[in-house]
Amino acid sequence: MPGVGTTKTQPTRSAVERRLHTRHRARTIVSITVPGGRRKLCKAVNLSATGVFIETTNLGLRKGQQVVLSFAINLGAITKLHRRTAVVAHVSRGGTGLLMETFAQASG
Repeated sequence: MPGVGTTKTQPTRSAVERRLHTRHRARTIVSITVPGGRRKLCKAVNLSATGVFIETTNLGLRKGQQVVLSFAINLGAITKLHRRTAVVAHVSRGGTGLLMETFAQASG
């Protein structure tokens, strides 16, 4: 019988990476302060120089909202504390994507 024991594979489409900065898997907790001053601790999933994706549930965030993020990055012998203003880029079932303000944006 033709086709018995054979598997049909779909052609693979390579995804085009549109980000300017590489995302890195993150293992840090992010404190997010939402408008009105309410704070929530969330787990970061991935992190880049300009953005972070965090696991969130029912924070009521909307695209374009501004929030404040606080998190620590362990660099081996040194741990750096970061505090950044960020804008909600997207909200999905799995979490929230945030675009962080850079030092250049903050001082410019």
